[in-house]
This record gives sequence, structure tokens and C-alpha cells, in this order.
Amino acid sequence: MDTHEIFRGLQGVDIQARFATMKQPGYVLDVAQLKRNVQKILSVKQRTGCKVLLAQKAFSNYDCYDLLEGIDGTEASGVFEARLGKEMMPCKENHIFCAAYTPTQFEEVMRYSDHIVFNSLRQFRQFAPLANAQGKQVGIRINPKCSTQDDHAIYDPCARGSRLGVTLEDLATVTEEEWALVQGLHFHTLCEQNSDALAQTLQVIERDFHTYLSRIHWLNFGGGHHITRDDYDVDTLCALIQRVQDTYQLSVYLEPGEAFALNAGYLIAHVLDIVQNDGIQTAILDVSAACHMPDVIEMPYTPPLHQATISTEGQNVYQLAGPTCLAGDVIGTYNFEQPLLVGQQLIFGDMAIYSTVKNNTFNGMPLPNIYRMEEDGTLRQLTDFGYEDFKYRLGSKGL
Repeated sequence: MDTHEIFRGLQGVDIQARFATMKQPGYVLDVAQLKRNVQKILSVKQRTGCKVLLAQKAFSNYDCYDLLEGIDGTEASGVFEARLGKEMMPCKENHIFCAAYTPTQFEEVMRYSDHIVFNSLRQFRQFAPLANAQGKQVGIRINPKCSTQDDHAIYDPCARGSRLGVTLEDLATVTEEEWALVQGLHFHTLCEQNSDALAQTLQVIERDFHTYLSRIHWLNFGGGHHITRDDYDVDTLCALIQRVQDTYQLSVYLEPGEAFALNAGYLIAHVLDIVQNDGIQTAILDVSAACHMPDVIEMPYTPPLHQATISTEGQNVYQLAGPTCLAGDVIGTYNFEQPLLVGQQLIFGDMAIYSTVKNNTFNGMPLPNIYRMEEDGTLRQLTDFGYEDFKYRLGSKGL
């Protein structure tokens, strides 16, 4: 993606002055970009009448939930996310899908969730009667066995041997009595993809699962739709939603996560040291891939960097790395216009998604604080992380 779009919120800004008051390093959430993303997503809802949920697994910064007015609710992947959605986005629908629920937590799951989706028929048969008795909407996640991605196998729910979703063969064993408990079906097969991948998936679902689509009240298309990316084909998405709703007389849900906060955050860092080995210059930063942007290692990918290009060629090439003991704590290799200096500020882009929800304190690394940047550029500090946040994850808290 063009870095012009990624760093739109910093254009024409005195960056040093803008972030001078921050405790650094720190995450910055860009309200202007969040609003742009929300409006684009809501345009799909307005055009089709579908329902839209925030997948909190990608973005759970509830101090920005006020910007999401107009969406229908939240999607949770665990009981704490379900509670967060219930508490911080009240009077909305709260959906949950988890690969497996524990018996001890299921009462909490029902307390905080309106729609509960099951990953297996074993769990469906164990818990669906309880959920139905509490007036909850019950769904089953299906696995259409339709892989549409090649780059990120770790995020392919349709890979061979996947643990996610009920196959067509297994769904055929559901009895009529059991079907009476089911209100909807759910699939989630995409990861950062365009609507052509959704079209391919729906073709398989309609071919293989068509007899079930006429029996349900809603179909959840899951997440992974990169709706707010500049090259995303919104018209095709809307046409697919409309056709499915009209053909099967059901409601369609979308649950984007990344799309809500795409390019709406920065991670402000500094160069601590510069070392050289085998002709490779490495700048050690006060932020870590392993601790503060884990997807860099897990996915893997190289994050965009303001005023630098991702390249191993050029006059000022540096490998950027974190300060932890992990040898692989490497963020990426970049080419700069000028040589780097110790103390220099660096700004990573697209850091609102899968960053604050995944960060950790490995090696005793402090958590970067989180700031909200308003449309006029003012910063509001949302957190005050410190030693206690590290300590209390590991011990008794004085109990």
C-alpha cells in the first residue's frame, strides 16, 4: 500500500512537536482515520441492510468505541472480549465464537453474549440446549474447505486438517430436533483479502450447503474483509450480500476487525544503539517486534515506516531490531534518506491492529502507553502502564 495513505494523518505535521509530550515509546490511535474507516464500512450496511460487527480480536481499544456509532455490535473470541463488548458498547448485539468453551465459563459466556457460535457438533450438543433455554441465538461455524490464500498459511482456517468449523459431512449428522436449536451459520475463511476471495468462497458454500441456507435466519460472513483498503471492491461485496439475502431470505452479518482500524495507528519509537556485524548495520530500538508488534514475527510481515522504504538496497540500509534477548527480534530492513542517529525518532504505521491486543512484557519490556490523537492533533493519554502491569501478571497480587 502507498505510504502516502498509511501516514495520511502525519502529512504537513511537525512530528517532533506533535509527539513531544508523549511518554515514549507509545501507540497513537488516529481518530480521523478511524472515522474514515467507519464511514466506509457503514456505507456497506447502508447499501445492503446487512449487519456489521466489530471483531474485537483485532482492535479492542474501547476508548474509541464512541467512534463506532451505527454498527450493530461486537464479535468476541473469548469470554473477556464478550464482557468488554457488553460493558463498553452497551445496547448492541454481542456475538461470540470460540474454538471451544469451558463448562466453568459458559455461564459467563451466556451472560455477556446474545449470539453464541459453536465450532464443533460435540460442543453444540453439550451447550446449545443451555443457550437456547436462555433465549440466546445459536449458530454453527462451518468449514467449506475452500482455501483462498497462499501467503499466510498460519491464518488459513480451511487448511488441510484445520480444527476450525464443521465440515459438510459432519453437518449432515445433525438431527431435525437439533436443527430446531440453530438460528444461523457462520464461516470465516479470509485474511486481509478482497471481495473476489469472498465470491469464490460463497460459490462453494452455495453449492455444498445450499439446503441448509434456506433453514437459517442469518449467515455470518466472518472477517478478513479488507473493506477500507483503497483497492477493495466494495461494489462486489455489496452485490454478494444483496444476492445472498434475497435468495435465501436471511440476514447477513459482517465482522471486520482490521478494516475498522486499518492505517489508524502509529508506534512511536527511538534508536537506542547502532551495531554492525558482517557488514550489516542494525539499529536497536526501544520497541520490540516480539513484544509490541508480534504479528511482524507471527505472520510474518514488515511494517511500514515513515520516511523510509522497505529495502535491502541503498546507501543507508539498516536492519531494525528490538532490545530483547530473542535473536529473531527483528522488525525489518529499511533504506533511509540519511544515516540513522542514536536518539532519532521513528514512526511505524498501521499499528492500531493486532498490536495493543497482542503485546506482552517478555524480558520485562515495558508496555508502550496508548494515546488517542483527535482530529485537531491533540493527544489524550489513555493508559499509564508500569512495573505493576508486568508484576501482577506473574504472581499473587498480595492475595
